[in-house]
Amino acid sequence: MRPYFFFSYARRDHLDGGAFVDQFFTDLRDELARIEPEAGPGELAYRDTERLRVGDDWERQLSLMVGASRTMVALYSPAYFASDYCGKEWTAFDLRTRHHEERTGESVPALIPVLWEPPPEDLPVEVRRIQYVQDDFGAEYATGGLRHLLRTDPHGTAYRLVVRVIAERVREAAAWRVAEQRDLDLGRVDGCFPVPEIAVPAGRSSLVRLFVAARWAGDRAAAAAAANGDRVPAQRSGTPAAGTDGAGGSDERYRGGWYGPHPRDWAPYHPPRLPSLAVQAQQVITRAGHSTSLETVGADLADALDRARENNEVSVLLVDPWAAGREPYRQALRDFDRQNHPVTAVLLPDGSDDPPPGPARARLWEGVREVFARTWLHRSGPEPLFRIHVRRERFERELMSTVTVAQNRLLDQIDDDPVTARAQFGLGPDPRPMPGLTIPAWPPPAASRPPEPPEPPAQAGPPLPRPGNTPGNGAAPGARAVLREETVPPATRAPREGEADR
Repeated sequence: MRPYFFFSYARRDHLDGGAFVDQFFTDLRDELARIEPEAGPGELAYRDTERLRVGDDWERQLSLMVGASRTMVALYSPAYFASDYCGKEWTAFDLRTRHHEERTGESVPALIPVLWEPPPEDLPVEVRRIQYVQDDFGAEYATGGLRHLLRTDPHGTAYRLVVRVIAERVREAAAWRVAEQRDLDLGRVDGCFPVPEIAVPAGRSSLVRLFVAARWAGDRAAAAAAANGDRVPAQRSGTPAAGTDGAGGSDERYRGGWYGPHPRDWAPYHPPRLPSLAVQAQQVITRAGHSTSLETVGADLADALDRARENNEVSVLLVDPWAAGREPYRQALRDFDRQNHPVTAVLLPDGSDDPPPGPARARLWEGVREVFARTWLHRSGPEPLFRIHVRRERFERELMSTVTVAQNRLLDQIDDDPVTARAQFGLGPDPRPMPGLTIPAWPPPAASRPPEPPEPPAQAGPPLPRPGNTPGNGAAPGARAVLREETVPPATRAPREGEADR
């Protein structure tokens, strides 16, 4: 088998934003299948996470595929150029194209870079000779990379353009059929990176991880309409049959929201609009100076939240009330409810098309309460992280409020270098007095008041009244009341901790 492209990426990028990496790989493969319909499903692409099985010699398998694939799509990022194994894959494939040119005289652009995130400036000379940006991709791609386009508008025109152009480049380069290298052993390849001085530095992260639990359109009509960019109302599962709402009415008219082919397409507010609620949340958090990742709630939710906490990252669950009590989300959310996740927020919107007060509405939210039995008790208070009935006009405010509360709680748990920790969350130094906002006490300092006349000799009788001991004067001598203000400068993005696995 000679796949059309080998997908080369840093494991660190997948850990930080796996949903984005997965989406790009899937979209690129699907676009290639559309323009190259004769290619079989297994022939389109090779990615280690999809092909490696228990017991496989992973290095041997990767060596075979790097030596056989017709092209290689490489996701450039700081983590990519800090990865030893990515350096081996890149160098091995680059040598294949050079050997092909030496034997045939054909220069084939089969190594296709994709700017995932802006790479370090001091790239190896071998890397610099291959162009990795082009003007028609736009300024956002050139300055922020493909991850930025996915984060701000995952179905937008700019992102789709990059996917389409890369797919066309893969098809064109694959037609040249660069000669295979059957004896390739990646373990013996001396990669041209990583370069020690550009390794990803350790540090805390301002990443906010978003998890969505929502229904998606499953019927053919809804899927077809969603493929055309339309939002289609879908009947909520779990509602009683028509005419049986418990009070002689019907729940059939309550659809609760609009769904697309993926849970991230959920739009609970009427009229349905782009972006979806999940993408809107990403845009709000990004404008606040943080980065985000977007994932679907799965059976590994608790482990994912634990990893986020270990990396000093906060998380937000966006939960569709109609989906909370049904699989595939019910058990994962109940497990979350039983555990302690002090830096994770949960938001459940009140959809525009949800039932008004009455039996149908009571049933809906009673199901939510049953899933979040413990967390439900913490929905009130001065700074709750569990918020229900979130309406459209308050969604952005409630979201950023919970993100701020979660980050403050995370800061409270950091006991090393609090000044640096605050800066990495976009916060200023510890509060300091503001000049000019002090209330002077009596008496003033000795250096600032005129000299007093000498006291007369002591005489019998009561002492003469003096400022500071006058009856009714409650201020203690020398006391000063100071007003303090905490300054919050613009947010700064801290580097992530840990090294890349690949």
